[in-house]
Amino acid sequence: MKLDLKLYRGYVNDEELIVFGHLFQSWAPDKYSIEKKGLKHAYAILHKFRIKPLENYKINLKFRDLEVTTKTLEDGYFRFTIPYDEELEPGWHNYEVTCKFGQFGIVERGELLKPYPSKLGIISDIDDTFLISHSNNFFKKLYVMLSKNVNTRKVFDDVVRHYQELSQAGQESSKATNSFFYVSSSEWNLYDFIAEFAVLHDLPKAVIKLKKIKTGLRDFVATGRGNHDHKFIKIKDILSFYPHLEYVLLGDDSQHDPFLYERIIKTFPKNIRVVYIRQTGQKKKEKVVSVLRNMESMGTATCYFKKSDEAIQHSKEIGII
Repeated sequence: MKLDLKLYRGYVNDEELIVFGHLFQSWAPDKYSIEKKGLKHAYAILHKFRIKPLENYKINLKFRDLEVTTKTLEDGYFRFTIPYDEELEPGWHNYEVTCKFGQFGIVERGELLKPYPSKLGIISDIDDTFLISHSNNFFKKLYVMLSKNVNTRKVFDDVVRHYQELSQAGQESSKATNSFFYVSSSEWNLYDFIAEFAVLHDLPKAVIKLKKIKTGLRDFVATGRGNHDHKFIKIKDILSFYPHLEYVLLGDDSQHDPFLYERIIKTFPKNIRVVYIRQTGQKKKEKVVSVLRNMESMGTATCYFKKSDEAIQHSKEIGII
């Protein structure tokens, strides 16, 4: 049996290090290709939801002088949450994870982030926030996922410019950047697609946090749907891990982002500088306007925008960029 060891970008502060990933039975690598076209692309996407997780396998992490072993959970997921107070330069650092199976083994290398000194962190949704996905039209969303590969999917106009300016806001050199986190209700099955899409469009490099991995075609039909409480938990974990930052939250009105962000502000009343919500329909939604008004009453700036140049102008007006 071949192993497929998938690593995600981890992160570290002055006291703790977090690294996570999945282990599952491997298919031929070309079955997962996100650059195929037509029916071959659809077949590759569907294969991403037919994985076989491997439970209770030993996983070894090596980072500098640190070595720690854990085991995978029922869905193949593993997470290292480790005390770590060694001095570490800001930026991205490599780590190594090994899994042995009998006489064979697999070694993969991932990256983890030590944030540059800053006062700002950026947390963004993905679908219909920067990646055009048609989340409010179920059948169109599935059609786009199955018919368009990573090279033909689109971002909204000017969204890259906005994100790049947020990345550099307050920094004195181009090397230093503000920390970005992409948090979505898409499943871990789509991690490669999202990471590669961000690279292709020059979006800021980010820690990506997604929803529990799915293991069947029936799950694929429900991709991105269902309960969104996991996003609240993941965002709460980020704010708790880096509590001295002010945050920019970016989302859209196609699902639950405005109401989720309201909960975050109520829980962390001193940490949210501004909330940006993209308008995905022809008209603004009254419930969204109302919840944004409530956020402003708690001291958080908001912007409900149709085009990203409106959001850019708002960021300039409030002095972020």
